[in-house]
Amino acid sequence: MDASTVRPFLRREALAGGMTRRAADARIYLRPFRGVRVCADKDLELAETCLAAQEFLPDAAAFSHITALRLHGVEVPWRLEDDERIHVVTPTRGPRTQRAPFVAHLCSQKALEITRIGPLRVTTAAQTWLHLAHGLFPDEVVVLGDAMIRRRGPVTSIAALTRLTEATHKMRGLALCREALGLLRVGTDSTMETRARLVLVSAGLPCPEVNRPVVASDGTFLAMPDMTYRDLKIAIEYDGDVHRTDPATWRRDVERRQRLEDDGWLIITATADDILRHPDRFLTRVRTALTTRPQR
Repeated sequence: MDASTVRPFLRREALAGGMTRRAADARIYLRPFRGVRVCADKDLELAETCLAAQEFLPDAAAFSHITALRLHGVEVPWRLEDDERIHVVTPTRGPRTQRAPFVAHLCSQKALEITRIGPLRVTTAAQTWLHLAHGLFPDEVVVLGDAMIRRRGPVTSIAALTRLTEATHKMRGLALCREALGLLRVGTDSTMETRARLVLVSAGLPCPEVNRPVVASDGTFLAMPDMTYRDLKIAIEYDGDVHRTDPATWRRDVERRQRLEDDGWLIITATADDILRHPDRFLTRVRTALTTRPQR
């Protein structure tokens, strides 16, 4: 048998099918979980680990919470980044694995939303958002929702998040999701863009537009700032470390900002310190611009 072509399998089933104990326990197989075998020359990424785990999980189980988030390719909230356990949810109180490194969850709502990522049963992005909300702060629920509806590679929509939130009852964190829905914005590019927007909104300032193209009076495309107050020609740009360390990114930033300034735009640049450590100075700059710029 060519081990490299073998999917993860249960040792007991292999023995029942005629495999010898010596073959089942050979070094060509890894043992990611007790009783499970997988080819030793495969890198056990998360998807492969989950595929091995699925061999002994109940048929109704699905990967959920942080595990589902990673399988969907969504950025994990900062406070949850260190959780490398495998999270699994079932709709009933039937048999559930409690062995490490698994975390078993029960979700008894009538319609647990499940999708498939390859051969894996995984909670939908919207369901995952609801599951994780109870362990997050209000702003983090918005940040996570925005991460799911990013400009590039969105995995769900505001409509889907709204529909499931309205159809769900008696779930921890549900109130936070309801409050967050009105603060979500489609098309962000990063967590820090969302956090910058929430700093403004939390201080009572108008919510800026997110990643909307800016064109000159003759229709020429100028730029797509992170945030804009279009009527006042105010653009807000978040500069992460890549803007400083990557020369090509820095040159593009300079060129883009020069085009905006030549067209009469005021550009306000924010850094991580402005958003996380000294939001007052960021707010002061934006508030001053909002009150002094003439309406266009």
